Amino acid sequence: MTTIGRTSFARSVAIQQRVIGALLLREAITRYGRHGFGVLWIIIEPALFTLGVAAFWYLAKMHILSSIPIIAFAITGYSSVLMWRNTSGRCSKAIESNRPLMYHRNVNVLDIFLARVILEWVGATASIAVLTIIFASAGAMNWPEDPWPIIGGWLLLAWFSLGLGLTVGALSERSETFERTWPIITYLLFPLSGAVYMVEWLPKPAQETVLWLPMVHGVEMIREGYFGDLVPTHADPAYFAAANLVLTLIGLALARETGRRVRMR
Repeated sequence: MTTIGRTSFARSVAIQQRVIGALLLREAITRYGRHGFGVLWIIIEPALFTLGVAAFWYLAKMHILSSIPIIAFAITGYSSVLMWRNTSGRCSKAIESNRPLMYHRNVNVLDIFLARVILEWVGATASIAVLTIIFASAGAMNWPEDPWPIIGGWLLLAWFSLGLGLTVGALSERSETFERTWPIITYLLFPLSGAVYMVEWLPKPAQETVLWLPMVHGVEMIREGYFGDLVPTHADPAYFAAANLVLTLIGLALARETGRRVRMR
């Protein structure tokens, strides 16, 4: 690459960084406002949802039925679900609500999707980190056994949410039927995603079936890091990464085609 080429590429990257940064600020302020807790709701909202589930399970004395710490189980499961469910939900019809921005030369469909994805990444990551620190410091749960499976599983889940968000965002722009049915699909996927069970607890045929779902591997990796050898886990990071790569390529192709359609209108 020539010096001129490198300079042009660096300038393009800098422009896209500024565009995505501006879209992030616009999205955060539009969604949460400037008053009260403001953008802190990015963290508070997913944290309150996870806390509500953990409290319900604890009051139902679910912790008596299993050796798994119920608060840590709820935090790892529901935080993982919020990562991919919220991301895909926010990307759905994202173009329609941001269509006026498409008149700016440097703003494209991918920028709009990335801004929403990054915002959900920040909220979900901060939520699980804050809840873990609070409950572990208070003695309500143990500190994680090994951070590396947690980091690996979380990064793979973030990648999965990116590919899913791009795909859902592009398809929702093309089809109103898909946009209306996607929330139903997420409700159906929720109990299968690994949030409410460990793969080890299932019969062998059921284990083989649920492990086809990519997000289950991420949840299993995270719980391996939290619980150590307390319960055997079943995760294949290579399969998860391969599934993410395919999903991301599909999402990028769909987003590119959708961007062309939007520009032509």
